Amino acid sequence: MIVKPMIRNNICMNAHPLGCEKSVERQIEYVRKRGRIGGPRNALVIGASAGYGMASRITAAFGSEAATIGVAYESPAKSGRTGSAGWYLDQAFQKFADQAGLPHRSIIGDAFSHEVKQQVIDAIREIMGGTVDLVVYSLASGIRVDPDTGEMYRSTLKPIGRDYSSITLDGKTGELTEAMVEAATEEEIRQTVKVMGGEDWELWIRALREAGVLAEGAVTVAYSYIGPSITFPLYRDGTIGRAKKHLEETARRLDGELQGLGGHAWVSVNKALVTRASAVIPAVPLYLALLYRVMKRKGIHEGTIEQCYRLLAERLYTGSPPEVDAEGRIRIDDWEMRDEVQREVQTAWDSVTPDNVEEHADIEGFKSDFLQIHGFGFPEIDYEADVAI
Repeated sequence: MIVKPMIRNNICMNAHPLGCEKSVERQIEYVRKRGRIGGPRNALVIGASAGYGMASRITAAFGSEAATIGVAYESPAKSGRTGSAGWYLDQAFQKFADQAGLPHRSIIGDAFSHEVKQQVIDAIREIMGGTVDLVVYSLASGIRVDPDTGEMYRSTLKPIGRDYSSITLDGKTGELTEAMVEAATEEEIRQTVKVMGGEDWELWIRALREAGVLAEGAVTVAYSYIGPSITFPLYRDGTIGRAKKHLEETARRLDGELQGLGGHAWVSVNKALVTRASAVIPAVPLYLALLYRVMKRKGIHEGTIEQCYRLLAERLYTGSPPEVDAEGRIRIDDWEMRDEVQREVQTAWDSVTPDNVEEHADIEGFKSDFLQIHGFGFPEIDYEADVAI
């Protein structure tokens, strides 16, 4: 069938398999050009099918020749509809890993469940010689079912204490619109922490330790975001920010527990990028487009693969403990948060109007990234041609 992007409310409802393959291929090419990392031998990525998770898996595999296991909850094509972008990205990774002779296993299922954790433990014993030395937690989900009680929790992206309104960018049209979000209830805050906080990360590390499959000196890292004051009301000071604070508290606790193995647990604060999640957060699309314009002009813009390569090559695997901030976090958002970058973004934010938005914002860059995370917008791909989905 011919596959064209179907976009509704800044959400792309389909994906192009050949474009997703091209995305993975480009990331692999970047890692190979940058050179080998003295990184992990065996890497587990929880939430591995897209964004930072996929980039982490590619960096470990093609930068360090690591065996990898990726966990994701994705959907193949059915009933005439394409598979999810993550499904096609994972299929492409497996294809290129096979070609390179790299051991790998993809486990498609609910990462919150005990069953998937056991499948991963079995796979570590089968293809990794019994131990894993890097565990990346990059799970982004709207729903979590407690594996013991069966209770379902739903995350929400809301401000805390008061309603929030802001201008934002329509990723499809490039137009500025007004968005308003009601304040979260205490129950919504609680449920968001249950889904997006550190509880499941801790359950993963506990399960791996109890099974004896964490290697001596094993490192685990989870991803977070802080961002600028522009987005604080909805993000860092909102429900997701509360969950991320719980994640950071979990990291400090896990770090103490892993020291007996000579290991460490870190939170890496990463750069703002266009993802399936960020595209629907009010204010964030506009901030991203303004940020892209500034960082590209300064020659310091990065995507997920550049961020993940820098994390492994310049932070986690240098032979010395990584530099951290006052809260013990690794900061790969350091270029985004430079004072001069944020000053210029704030100035543009204060000046932008519907009439001058294209002068201040990299709208085409935002649109391109949004399309490409779903496999669209690659010049090498003929989107008028039939493709097997």
